[in-house]
Amino acid sequence: MATLVLTAVGSLFGPIGQLVGSLAGNAIDSQLFGPDDREGPRLKELAVTGSSYGTPIARHYGSMRVPGTIIWSTDLQEHRDKQSNGKGQPKTVTYSYSVSFAVALSSRPINRIGRIWADGNLLRGANEDLKTAGTLRVYQGRMDQPCDPLMEAALGSKCPAFRGCAYAVFEDLDLTDFGNRIPALSFEVIAGDGSRLIEELLVDTDAEVREGTEFPHLTGFSHEGGSLRSVIGTVNRIHPLASDISGQGLAFSGEPGLANQPISLSGPATWDEGEFGKQSGLARTRSEGARRTFSALRYYDPARDYQPGVQHADGDNREVRTYQFPGALRASDALELVSRARSRGTAQSDNLYWRTGELDPALGPGSLVTLPDTAGLWKVVGWEWRTNGVELELARHRNTEAAGIIADPGAGWVPPDRSVGPTTLQVFETPWDGRGSASQRQVYAAATSSGDLWPGAAFFAVRDGALVETGQTLNQRAVIGTLVDLMPPSSALRFEPSAQLLVDLVDAQAELTSTDMAGLASGENRMLVGEEIIQFANATPLDGGRWQLQGLLRGRGATEFEAGQGHQSGALAILLDRGLSPLTEEGLAAGGESYAALGLGDDTAVIANLENPGASLRPPSPVHPVISLSSGGSLLLEWTRRARGQWDWPAEVELPLVEQAESYQVGFGPLDQPVALWTTPTPSLAIEGGEAAALMLASPDLEFWVRQQGSFALSRPLSLGRPE
Repeated sequence: MATLVLTAVGSLFGPIGQLVGSLAGNAIDSQLFGPDDREGPRLKELAVTGSSYGTPIARHYGSMRVPGTIIWSTDLQEHRDKQSNGKGQPKTVTYSYSVSFAVALSSRPINRIGRIWADGNLLRGANEDLKTAGTLRVYQGRMDQPCDPLMEAALGSKCPAFRGCAYAVFEDLDLTDFGNRIPALSFEVIAGDGSRLIEELLVDTDAEVREGTEFPHLTGFSHEGGSLRSVIGTVNRIHPLASDISGQGLAFSGEPGLANQPISLSGPATWDEGEFGKQSGLARTRSEGARRTFSALRYYDPARDYQPGVQHADGDNREVRTYQFPGALRASDALELVSRARSRGTAQSDNLYWRTGELDPALGPGSLVTLPDTAGLWKVVGWEWRTNGVELELARHRNTEAAGIIADPGAGWVPPDRSVGPTTLQVFETPWDGRGSASQRQVYAAATSSGDLWPGAAFFAVRDGALVETGQTLNQRAVIGTLVDLMPPSSALRFEPSAQLLVDLVDAQAELTSTDMAGLASGENRMLVGEEIIQFANATPLDGGRWQLQGLLRGRGATEFEAGQGHQSGALAILLDRGLSPLTEEGLAAGGESYAALGLGDDTAVIANLENPGASLRPPSPVHPVISLSSGGSLLLEWTRRARGQWDWPAEVELPLVEQAESYQVGFGPLDQPVALWTTPTPSLAIEGGEAAALMLASPDLEFWVRQQGSFALSRPLSLGRPE
């Protein structure tokens, strides 16, 4: 067969030279022996990282998605995190794990890596941002690259630098999102220009690379094993190459186009009968080349995250033959290549065997020729030296340029590349809600982000400008926003069905829900606005993370003073739900007036001052003031006590005291410098008539007030007025 003959000639030039016969005689063999329904190297369905001993490390060209091989790893590192479930509730201790490991990517240098997939989702996005905690270092495979410092610390003087091998090192990769195991990884490797594959493959050989070997359609290719002959033969099926050994050595060039000047052959030479061709020097055959040429191309599609794609050529596809090409192609380019291959197969079904006694140095496999008395262009697809000349195998040549082809890559699932956003942090104290111990402060950290992805943040106290460990991490998103418009004052005495406010949420994907009166009564939809706690009945989403809240209960949790002042636009609004992180005792002990958070999207720590400190230990102000004069002239001051933790006022029920003792301060005049001050253990005070008359006569513009004295703080004052 022609391939065997030409391979024998090429063997004079070594293994690479054998490609001459393979390329030149391939057309003959494919017509004598029809291809299988599938041919070419089998494509893999997105292989993932392994660690099998002896696994070859591929060489990559252009951009490809590759699995890599784990070449070093530490044991899992355990991390303990204590979270508070609220005051008086048992704390939850959770454990997380991280690991450090190295992954070999390519046995030739690369430029960089792009995206990284872990269990099918993006671990590293197009902006080179890790989606989970950890550190990534990439070594390009240069011959002067140093040892990785982490590996060197673990292995000492035995640590290899893996020069000539590109690899990546993950340090303390958080495994929380991966079931506490190393996930199945794959990497987008960028290693030069894929269109220069043939030139790069032959760079260390004596073969000459001429014009036309560029493969402009090819964006990536992985050489996972096998000889250079098999790789170049694989490329040749969809990007035809011509080989020549007539010069100084083996040379490769591209398929000639119509711009190439064809060689005019003289009439056929005649000599004794040979292995092929008639004595006349001319024989013509027709074969079913189109039926034996592949009509579908399977490839890796970058538009589908390098998942395999298939493109079919137009025509009779009743007998579909698929060629599997282990390279990355765009869908339109793949369709163009398979269409051109189909067209070449159809044209090459018309074959001529031609004998010539002329030895033209320019004539060789791949040359275009014209024949006397025979129309069209013909391509030399095989030749064989004879004593009297050369026997040529010719196939009809047709221009297979196919410009402007458009193809759809298909709708494969592609994981979203969510950006890691910066952390928004608020730390605040709320009035005690009656749960847990009355002596414990209720301080919360609320954290979220405007980014699509926020994997949490480390939480610190700030002391003397330094970050102090609190033993906590912030792992859940709170609902944080700001008021769009002014929120007017309210008496906070009853439900206000028509009252409403607009709030812009930091996280535009956050959700608010509506509730009914029973839900409000059970404490649903509580929101901290400034230092006032409100409840809302109806939540209506608007555009861009803006919500309209309507039907309000104001001044909840004894925050009627703040309700009476109203709030400016831009005031903070925080939903009081399970998205908050209660500060642990360690966090409260470590902190003071400021706290900090540091997440993946933060260049520096985000600082937040503690808002409304002491609110959970401050008793609510007394209510229902009464001032009267007795018949004897004495002045009687009375009020109704409230208690911390009692957000409702049940009728005819005596509220528990909560404080260590019941005590009140009653004053006359300014709060900071009262003219007179009394202490009473009951919610009333009687002042003798003479003393009361003297006070009011001396200070006609001053009033009486009362404050409850709790175990830890004084309440805000309630004005008692003065008798009329």
